[in-house]
Amino acid sequence: MADSNPETQKIAGVDPKLLEILVCPVTKETLVYDEAAQELISKAARLAYPIRDGIPIMLPEEARTLTDTE
Repeated sequence: MADSNPETQKIAGVDPKLLEILVCPVTKETLVYDEAAQELISKAARLAYPIRDGIPIMLPEEARTLTDTE
């Protein structure tokens, strides 16, 4: 059962309002939130930006390059 408490969701993941305004710093396109991997995915740049302690790390040098199967 999912917790519907907004404060708990912020601790467990990323604030949904923040996700609405974040874009890829390389392409300026929207990102896809991968909750299981705790990453923000830029399909256009083929990069996965990590989320550490609920904070998206939006630095291209910190991003992981996506594999061909991702």
